[in-house]
Amino acid sequence: MEYAFRFLVGGAVVSAFAVLGDMLRPKSFAGLFGAAPSIALATLALAFWKEGAGYAAIEGRSMALGAVALATYSFAVCQLLMRWRWSALAATLTCVVVWFGVAFALKLALLG
Repeated sequence: MEYAFRFLVGGAVVSAFAVLGDMLRPKSFAGLFGAAPSIALATLALAFWKEGAGYAAIEGRSMALGAVALATYSFAVCQLLMRWRWSALAATLTCVVVWFGVAFALKLALLG
């Protein structure tokens, strides 16, 4: 029963975001709305259904903090690639430390 629910919720949310991405201009936004938001919402819906509102709130807060850490990582990689002309492998591997550092710093600062 749980797998059927996951399939239906995931499929519905992914389809809705795909339609939204198709309607927006420029088309480069379509990829943004295709995966991460739909999977995050499906995960939150399942967490709410299975564990309750408190657990889903913790999941959502953790996703938001992870998104900030990912944005910082992405910015740092772009800087290393474009300004300093690093190779993609070196920039991404180096900035993984930044990603984890920001994620753990935010967790400690905001969540204790």
